[in-house]
Amino acid sequence: MSVLSITRLELLIARRNMWVATSVLLMALFSVVLTLAGGATTGSLAVDPLLVAVTSITTLSVYLIPLVALLLSFDAISGEIERGTLALGLTYPLSRAEILFGKFLAHIIVLGFAVAVGLGLAALLVVWKYGIADISFIPLVRLFATSLALGATFLGLGYLLSSLVRQPGVSSGVAIAFWLVSVVLYDLGLLGALVADNGGTFTTSVFPWLLIANPTDAFRLLNMPEIAIAELATGLRASGPVSGFAGQLTSLLLWPVVALFLAWNVFRKVEP
Repeated sequence: MSVLSITRLELLIARRNMWVATSVLLMALFSVVLTLAGGATTGSLAVDPLLVAVTSITTLSVYLIPLVALLLSFDAISGEIERGTLALGLTYPLSRAEILFGKFLAHIIVLGFAVAVGLGLAALLVVWKYGIADISFIPLVRLFATSLALGATFLGLGYLLSSLVRQPGVSSGVAIAFWLVSVVLYDLGLLGALVADNGGTFTTSVFPWLLIANPTDAFRLLNMPEIAIAELATGLRASGPVSGFAGQLTSLLLWPVVALFLAWNVFRKVEP
């Protein structure tokens, strides 16, 4: 019950801070725009229109979901320290693991609701425009589930940064810099290394491991319909068995556990 109490409180805070409305609006707006834009090529490609929409939304989600997750979590600990509410909360019979997990439940609910609204609108648009016949909803369900896993990873990493920095103003900047490195610069670095290696040992042996080590790349590859489309969308060529479905899924499911464990390990040492 203590975890649920923390969750309810965090949901009230998120609603008061407009994070719920902002997250939902972002996902809904971009999902609708990408679905309508992607529908223009569906006829010429002769593929499932919902699959085209999911592929477009996947490209957006790689950037948007980690950003929203970090914005939800960057002051989860540092903000409590600055306001003095962490010291008050620790006087109650609550463990730090319960506090952290309560915050996580609230934030993953907000994120999940935003993703569900965005994907739901995309599905409704596709069904309204093309009808429900011959449309598979499996890619949509897979995108929703993997989006939650990706969001959970960056929520945990956000708590970790918030516990380390302990100042909301600084942690917000650190969170944005971390997002830029992990989502944008990481892939650019891999691409540069591939070009420099020119098909050598790095390309065949090291690159596949580095590719799926990043949860955003694992998420992207899991939701692309074919490896050819994945190559076109990312500019990265996966090779070797480690870059297959099992490796991608393992990376995406393992990262939330690791991120939350690291966040808890640092948070339990924080003095309010």
